[in-house]
Amino acid sequence: MINLDIDVAVIGAGPAGLAAAISARENGSKDVLVIDRNSWLGGILPQCIHDGFGVEELGTSLTGPEYSEMYIENAQKLGIDFLAKTMVLELKKNLEIIAINNKGLYKINAKSIVLAMGCREKTRWNVMIPGDRPSGIYTAGVAQGFINLYNIMVGKNVVILGSGDVGLIVARRLKFEGANVLGVVEILPYAGGLPRNVVQCLDDYDIPLYLNHTVTYIKGRERLESVTISQVDENKNPVSGTDKEIKCDTLLLSLGLIPENELSKQIDIELDGLTGGPVVNQSFETTVSGIFACGNCLQVYDTVDILSIGAKHAGKYAAKYASGKNMISNCFVNVIAGKEVRYVIPQMISKPGKILFNLRVENPKNSAVLYIFSGDYEVFKKKLPWAYPSNMIEIEVNITEDIIKSDNDLEVTIDDR
Repeated sequence: MINLDIDVAVIGAGPAGLAAAISARENGSKDVLVIDRNSWLGGILPQCIHDGFGVEELGTSLTGPEYSEMYIENAQKLGIDFLAKTMVLELKKNLEIIAINNKGLYKINAKSIVLAMGCREKTRWNVMIPGDRPSGIYTAGVAQGFINLYNIMVGKNVVILGSGDVGLIVARRLKFEGANVLGVVEILPYAGGLPRNVVQCLDDYDIPLYLNHTVTYIKGRERLESVTISQVDENKNPVSGTDKEIKCDTLLLSLGLIPENELSKQIDIELDGLTGGPVVNQSFETTVSGIFACGNCLQVYDTVDILSIGAKHAGKYAAKYASGKNMISNCFVNVIAGKEVRYVIPQMISKPGKILFNLRVENPKNSAVLYIFSGDYEVFKKKLPWAYPSNMIEIEVNITEDIIKSDNDLEVTIDDR
C-alpha cells in the first residue's frame, strides 16, 4: 500500500475540483492532491466546444476546452499533484481516503477533503417512459460527447425530451451537423434551461418547443422508429386525446442532473433532499468536520463561472481547516426555504459576516421581492425584476452574531411585487 500524507485532498478534477485545489494552494496549503477516475483533467469541459465559459468570472468568452486548460495550466504551475485514472474506494470520517489505480492501492491521510465529484444525467428509467427498448436513445451529454469528441453522429431525425441547458445546446449542435431536430418536449409550462439558451439554441434555428408535453411511448424493434408525445394537465398527467406520434430515429434525454454523492453516503454526510447534495455551512463544510463540498455534487449550477467561484471558497476554507485556522462556533442557525423558494444554500450558518446565498424559486415570476426573516425581524429585502427556476439567484447578506445566537431559523421567502 502506498501511503500519502497531504494537507488538502480534492476528489474530482472537473472545473470545481480544479478551482478548489488552486484556491487551497493559494491560501497556504503546500501539499494539495487532486484525485480523478478519468484519464484526463477538466471533467465534462473538453466536450463542451461552444463558447460562453468565463464571461461572468473573467469578462471574456472561452470554449469549454479553453476554460479547462486555463485552470489545468494554473494548477500545474502551482505544483498541485494529480492522481488520474484513480478510483476512490472508501472515504472515512477521520479524513482518510482509500484509492486504487494501476500502480496499486493508496492510503491518503488528509488534513481536509474537498468533494467535487460532479453529477450524472438522469436516464429513461428515472422517469419510467413506457414502450420498447430500441437503440437510438441517449442522454444529451452522451450525444454531445459522441459528436464533439469522437465525430460520431447519433442520428438524423431527433426528438429531445427535456429543455435543460445541455439539451438545448445539443439541439443547436445537431442542427449544425445537418440533423433534423423535430422538437424539444418539456413537461413544465416553461423551459428548464437559461432563457438565453432558449433564444440562441431553439428560436434562432426554428426548433419547436412543446411546453406542457411529455413522451408517453417509445416505439421501435431494433432502432427507434417513433415517439408519442402527449399534452399534460396541471398535475403532469397525460391528457387523453392529445397524443401525437413523431417519426424519428433518435431520442435524446435532457431530464436533469443528479449530484454524485455515493462517497458522501458512505460516511453519513447529511444530504439535502431537494438539491441532492450535502448540507453545508457558510464555509462549504459538510456535517462531517473537515470535509467540504463544492460544484455540481453540492448543487447543480447554471454556469461554470458561478460554480468555480463557489469552489474557490470551498478550497479556501479547506486550506484554513487544514492549518487549524477554521474555527467554527458551536452556535449555529438553520437556513430554510420558505414561500416560493425551492432550496437555499448554505443550509446553516455558524459564524457572523457577509454570507453568500444561492437559491432557486419554485415558479417563474416577472417581478418579485426576496426576503430573509429571523422570526419577525426582516434581515434582508431585495426587489427582483424577474425570477425563473432555471436561473440561480445569488445574494450576499450580512449576518450578525445576534442573529446566529437567536433561537430563530433564517427563512428565505419570495413574494409577488
